[in-house]
Amino acid sequence: MTPLEAHVKADGRAELVKQVRAKIKELGITYIYYQFISVTGRIVGKGVPADHWETVAERGFQLVYGSTANLFVDRHKQYIGYGPEASELVGIPDPETFCQLPWDKRVARVFCTCFRNREEDEDPGGYLTSDCRGNLKRIHEQFRKDHNGLHLRHGCEPEMMWLKRGDDGKPAGGFSKPYCYHIDQFESLRPVFMRVIEYSQFMGLDMIQGDHEDAPGQLELNFMFDDALRTCDRLATYRQICGQVAREFNLIACFMTKPFMGVSASGCHHNLSLWRGDEEKLVTVGGLDEKKLPGMQDNYMYLKGGENTFMPLKGEKKPGPIGLKSIGGIIEHLPALTAIGCSTVNSYRRLWDQGFWAPVYADWGYQNRTCGLRVSAPGRFEYRAVDSMVNPYLMASAILKAFDDGIKNNMDPGEPESRNIYAAIKAGKQVKKLPLSLGDALDALAEDEVIKEAMPGEMYRVFMHYKRDEWEKFLATVTEWDVNTYLDALP
Repeated sequence: MTPLEAHVKADGRAELVKQVRAKIKELGITYIYYQFISVTGRIVGKGVPADHWETVAERGFQLVYGSTANLFVDRHKQYIGYGPEASELVGIPDPETFCQLPWDKRVARVFCTCFRNREEDEDPGGYLTSDCRGNLKRIHEQFRKDHNGLHLRHGCEPEMMWLKRGDDGKPAGGFSKPYCYHIDQFESLRPVFMRVIEYSQFMGLDMIQGDHEDAPGQLELNFMFDDALRTCDRLATYRQICGQVAREFNLIACFMTKPFMGVSASGCHHNLSLWRGDEEKLVTVGGLDEKKLPGMQDNYMYLKGGENTFMPLKGEKKPGPIGLKSIGGIIEHLPALTAIGCSTVNSYRRLWDQGFWAPVYADWGYQNRTCGLRVSAPGRFEYRAVDSMVNPYLMASAILKAFDDGIKNNMDPGEPESRNIYAAIKAGKQVKKLPLSLGDALDALAEDEVIKEAMPGEMYRVFMHYKRDEWEKFLATVTEWDVNTYLDALP
């Protein structure tokens, strides 16, 4: 069987397809979004009436390969990744991800895995390697096999800004004032964030805490950590929810990393740990009836229990041996990882504005936010060189590859840094600095064979085509700064 055929006929899938039909009838679903994730983290796909569920579940839907690169063209007017002569991918729904949309209960969504066309001359029905979500599933499965069941659980801190929409539809400043942790500013956005929380809980996100951050209209609303794939799916879902809530309140849900200079940017810190053993637990919040869930049960499941291998050994403060080696792997590959965690030209505005806690050095410490990594609590560490524009599926895949390298090669991260890293460097400490432009980060990625393995097959080619073009378009653009600086510089 081809990978496509094996996926469709996987054990237990036929029963899940039947359960989705039962949900469609129970919930009154008439339309379904079949969605996957592009190279930049966008949600793309097709909509199909629910009457055709069984047919699409077996045969899939077709869409051009270039949709995995947003069907955008480069500065030479060539399609990024795949031209018009390329075949069409086959998207096969993963029925366990089926969930009703809370803002229009006639509509549901389901995530999909993408395959090469069945009629391709080369590798027909194979995995489409420009499908970042499908790649993460396979990379994580291989990591489990290579490390005796060890698996990544992580959470993220998705900062973003709620901007006012002007009469022309463009941003008209942040909704609230840039006062960090001020409840009054948080309260000013209460109708917005309460609706985000309501929709998020409906779709399986266990929302745990939130606050107003220190930029105009900037909020951080966190949800419970889980298996890497489900965390990525939930971040994609969270962004989709914010986009919808923005439409309802005539606001702009801004995930751009740094729309304003002089105040903090929007990060998306990843809190990471590796575990052995697990138990699936159903978690329902927001008054949901676990017997009448608005989606398949997997949306509401979380991994609980097991052994957290990042916990310190008895009598010690440092993370356990696996944790230290994993930190070592991240520090070794941090320059290349930066191209994925800080993936836009605008990302580097955050790193240049160093007065605002920007993580620009490849070092680690405990509660030390001047380092690229910090042990934020026993049993986990926070990876800080990642921002709000990240494609979480690419990031999780790359982290797994860095961890794998660190564990297999016993990488020592050195002693934790307790000083402000800037003071430590003035005192003579030698520390690698992160790339400070997208171009430099892409160069670092091109030289790192380990992190490139997180982008197998065509993924690396598509990513580099997209991001090199983004960098070149920026270099070829005359900005307002150029005009202000040079317009009357002579005579």
